[in-house]
Amino acid sequence: MIKKIILVTLTILWMIIIFAFSNQKAKVSTGYSDSFINKTIVNIYKIFNSNPTEEEQNDIIETFTLPIRKLAHITEYFILGILVFLTLKEFNCRNIYIIILICFLYAVSDEVHQLFIPGRSGSFIDVLIDSFGSTLSVLLLKCKIKF
Repeated sequence: MIKKIILVTLTILWMIIIFAFSNQKAKVSTGYSDSFINKTIVNIYKIFNSNPTEEEQNDIIETFTLPIRKLAHITEYFILGILVFLTLKEFNCRNIYIIILICFLYAVSDEVHQLFIPGRSGSFIDVLIDSFGSTLSVLLLKCKIKF
């Protein structure tokens, strides 16, 4: 019983985290992405190219913004897929289509939510990217854990 409570709680908390990320205005969200890229990829670039110009650094940020943001979508929903899978497994729901459907519907609701955030927009492509992340984790768990 305690395991069920913990898993339900973790799943809901993760959904709240996804909601919080989606609730950020576009400028704030972009700022976080750019900061992450600057602290990682730009710094790695500096190791191999001692004094990159500000223009080169901005080009790196621009080049990596979209892939990093989409990778973040995949990662968020990969984790959600794991949590929903484990939670429903505890409730003896072993139908992966239901698990994937729950993650898909949450991705849809997430994109609809973004329609109401200044500077953000909902995107069906993002729903597909999110669904890819959750489906990937569910299929990997399905192969690893015997039902």
